[in-house]
Amino acid sequence: MWKRTGKVLQIASTYMGTIVGAGFATGQEILQFFTRFGYWGTVTIALTTILFIWLGTKMMLIASEIRAKSYEDLNKALFGDRYGRLISHFMLVVLLGVTAVMLAGAGTIFYEHWNISYQSGLLITMAGCYFLLRKGMNAILTVNAIVVPVMLLFTILIIIDTFRTPGADKFITLSSDHSIWAAWASPFLYTAFNLSMSQAVLVPLGAEIRDRKVIIAGSWVGGIGIGFMLLAGHIALSVHMPGIQQFAIPMGGIARQLGPSVQFIYVFIIFAEIFTTLIADIYGLTLQLHERLKWARSLIVLLILAICYVASQIGFGPLLSTLYPIFGLISFGWLILIIRKRVTHS
Repeated sequence: MWKRTGKVLQIASTYMGTIVGAGFATGQEILQFFTRFGYWGTVTIALTTILFIWLGTKMMLIASEIRAKSYEDLNKALFGDRYGRLISHFMLVVLLGVTAVMLAGAGTIFYEHWNISYQSGLLITMAGCYFLLRKGMNAILTVNAIVVPVMLLFTILIIIDTFRTPGADKFITLSSDHSIWAAWASPFLYTAFNLSMSQAVLVPLGAEIRDRKVIIAGSWVGGIGIGFMLLAGHIALSVHMPGIQQFAIPMGGIARQLGPSVQFIYVFIIFAEIFTTLIADIYGLTLQLHERLKWARSLIVLLILAICYVASQIGFGPLLSTLYPIFGLISFGWLILIIRKRVTHS
């Protein structure tokens, strides 16, 4: 009984930790996909939560069913051999890009908040990734088991503080000039992008777990947790609309009002968020390349870290501004196919 509950919580925390990347922790994603649409944001967050529960469960069940070794196996099952391989190649490039951005973000936190040089920050983060990833999937499960409860605690603190603020109910009344069609497209785009990115870690996780009930329960708990954090962020940001839109890190502005100790927790959470996404992405990339190259996994991890280190020197803005829209479209196609794919009920 306890072992099963532990497994469910491991899946839930890994699901939440993988989806709730740095864009989410900063508040930028919540603002762009939900809060700027005013009171519609609250309704579309409910729809997003349903999509995360339903499709997260489905993705892990398919991975478990086909015993996927990496996300390429899932893409082949969805798109067929030829296109599945092509899309996996493209994802490889995008994941490398996102991983380089995460690494650059970690270096920036060391420099801006902890008075440690950018290069040292990169090297410390890379060393942490390398030693943790030698332990494989267990490292990802353990890191998320620590980070996610801290993140939930912070979210609860923000919510308590927001409800003490005048205008806490603004999320119900907030109007918007944006198109209602854009508001309703947001949950699908947000879910598509985040799920297709997180398959690098959720596919091998689903494949490792043979128990359908554990996968279903873990996805439910994780999906509801993601929905709760989205809603909490949306309620907090709504109070400060429209002024909050000028901040690069909107949640940072809110955390600053709660005093230095909460702000320290917040900076730690952003770093931890970046770190969990970083090790999850590198793990997914390692499995993918290992299937192709048959090199030792530790060597592949070093290779990925070296590429990301070089890329993080350039700053990855131009590449990502090109890749993200294309990836968004492919993610949307991926979402439609995963909705249509049937899962056998054995």
